Amino acid sequence: MKDVTDLHAEFDGERLPPGQRETSRFPVLSKGGTPSVPNDWSFEVWGAVDEELSLPFEEFKALPSETQRQDFHCVTGWSRFDCEFRGVTFPTLADRAGVRDDAVHVMFHAHDGYTTNLTLEDCMREEVLFTWELDGEPLPADHGGPLRVVTPHRYAYKGAKWVSGVEFLTEPERGYWEKRGYSNTANPWNEERYS
Repeated sequence: MKDVTDLHAEFDGERLPPGQRETSRFPVLSKGGTPSVPNDWSFEVWGAVDEELSLPFEEFKALPSETQRQDFHCVTGWSRFDCEFRGVTFPTLADRAGVRDDAVHVMFHAHDGYTTNLTLEDCMREEVLFTWELDGEPLPADHGGPLRVVTPHRYAYKGAKWVSGVEFLTEPERGYWEKRGYSNTANPWNEERYS
């Protein structure tokens, strides 16, 4: 297992970012209810890529994967340490699709219509993970199962629950919460909660 719980050092911060409190629970927060994800769904990759992908979930899970120990920081002020997530790293998926030179931004799309954005540079990190397993168990639906994104170097709203696909963009765009006043950059160590 890869342990990335020390990434706070890269951001010149303590393990617990400012304004956060540690919890052993895993509160459930979403923009709405838990959507019903069809059994026969496929993960889609499109936009500024060499090869657009449509991977049935079982095929997606057959991509090279790993388990990581990560910390999870919610913009509402709580952090959960030592989460064990299993999944496919963003660079693995990007390599599979072939990212074009003009791609600069990424939009994550979810089954409930949620979107969230990050720069391509922010995504091309091994700890940005498409995960289907939490602490050795299938990811519960209310935490984003069957598949969600985790972004331990950013607040968790940058990690879409029920993720259905990734769009590679040549121009920046804002996602659901970003359009509603949340920070575009979402660095927990700088307390970038709102724009």
